Formats: sequence, C-alpha cells, structure tokens
Amino acid sequence: MRALGSLIYQRLVIIVPYAWLLIFFFAPFLIVFRISLSTKAMSVPPYDPSFNWTDSFGDWWDKLQTMSFDNYVWLTGDPLYLNAYFQSLQIAGISTLLTLIIAYPIAYGMAQAPRTIRPTLLMLVILPFWTSFLIRVYSWMSILSTTGLLNQLLMALGIIHEPLVILNTNTAVYIGMVYSYLPFMVLPLYSALEKMDGTLIEAAQDLGCTPIGAFWRVTFPLSLPGVIAGCMLVFIPAVGEFVIPDLLGGSQTLMIGKVLWTEFYSNTDWPLASAVAAILLLVLVVPIVFFQHFQAKADEKGR
Repeated sequence: MRALGSLIYQRLVIIVPYAWLLIFFFAPFLIVFRISLSTKAMSVPPYDPSFNWTDSFGDWWDKLQTMSFDNYVWLTGDPLYLNAYFQSLQIAGISTLLTLIIAYPIAYGMAQAPRTIRPTLLMLVILPFWTSFLIRVYSWMSILSTTGLLNQLLMALGIIHEPLVILNTNTAVYIGMVYSYLPFMVLPLYSALEKMDGTLIEAAQDLGCTPIGAFWRVTFPLSLPGVIAGCMLVFIPAVGEFVIPDLLGGSQTLMIGKVLWTEFYSNTDWPLASAVAAILLLVLVVPIVFFQHFQAKADEKGR
C-alpha cells in the first residue's frame, strides 16, 4: 500500500509540470497558430478564422486541405521581417555575452565572500526587482540623454568636452539589456560557483597550475551549468524584448518585439503578428531542444 502511494506521488510530481506546460504554453501557442492561419478582416476580432474549435472532424479535415500559409510566405519573402529577426538575434547575443562578462566576476566574488555576508550580497543583486521594470528603463533615458547624468559627469571630469549621443542608439540598448538582465545571469552563476569544492583549486595549484590556468581548467568547466542556464535566461527574453529597444533604441534599432507590437496594435494585423510570434517561438525553442538532446547524450557518455 505504501509502495502504491509512493508511485502515485511520483506520477503526480511528473504530471503537474506537464499540465502546467500544456495549459500555459501549448494551449496559447495553438491559439496563436490558429490566428496565424487566418486572414485579416474588418471585424472584432480583426481576423477571419480558418477553422473553429467547435467544427466537426470532417470540417476540420476539409479546412486543413485548403488551409493558407500566406502569412508565413509573406514573412519569409519580406526583408523587413528577416532583418528584424537577424538584428534581434545579434543584439540579444551581444547583450548575453556582455552580461556574462560582467556577471561572472560578480558571482565569483559573491561565492568567495564570507558566508555571513552572502545573503546581503544576494539581496543587493535582486534589489532592482523591487522597482518597476518600466521605471528603471525610463531612468536610463534621463541618464543617457545629452543633458543626462552620465554626460554631465564626464564633462565635469574633463573626459569629454561636448555631450555624447548615446540615447536612441544600439549602445543604449546594450546598456539597458545588460542592466535589466544582469541578475538573471548572476543568480545561476552564483548557485553553480557556491557549490564548487575549493580544494580542487588548491590541488590544481599544488600540481603546478597557475591561478589563471586553475580557473580555466577547474573553475570555469565546473560552472558551465550556471553559464548555460544564465545565458538562456538572458538570451531568450532579450530576443523578443520590446520596452528597452522602444525607449532606448533609435529608428535604426529594429527588433522583432517592436515589429510584433506594430503589427498587432498599429496595423491591427493579428494573423501576421501571430505568424511573427510563431516563427520567433520556433527560432528559440528548436535550438534549445537540440541542445538538450545533445547534452543528454553527452551526460550518458560521461557516465
């Protein structure tokens, strides 16, 4: 009886996350995909659905044979959308790399700090989350403007003689991205580095390894799970970011989040906007699935 209860408990533990994904991920994706196969119309909502959930199986089969993928064909043939996807991946990739470079020393310093002050340092990292994300981005607008705090400080120190144009450029977008997503990189790195056995570094140095060599041969490989988790936590939301490029970026900053918002709200073209969202999801999910597949194989070989 106890074994049966344990088995049921194990099944429930597995079912709950899958049910969560089904309700809050797969079902919304089906709705978006359904809209992407529809056509724009002057109605409420502003599209003519290709099929309805209440249709019979026979109606579904007939409509599947005549289903149109015109929105997807339009996206792949228009350079505006292709450039938006490529620029989004580029900005997100560079932002992720910069965030990793800045976050790693912070996380390493936190992991090496005395245990008594680690909770305080951890609180300081997550402290920005106590303030609205929108307010924090707006504050960077005042900091990076030509009359902002940064230019005034640089001119007061004599480093520059005229204000720098930083706001409404890709540089401002990178600054906003790194600042906003830095805690998402620091926390998994800190979690991985805190668990590391310090005697491994001592053993490497006793065997003649330099401190830099010990870092690249021992510390960094052991922290790779945190590096991978942090990069995913930063890169995935950065690709579809809308607020930061809209407020800090200029007219040349074309990211897919801005395009999606424009198609959805300004052009009221829900089918095309849904197609943009569906392709963006595939661009992000497919590489992650392949990575997890190869990572699982690597773990099996390691055993």
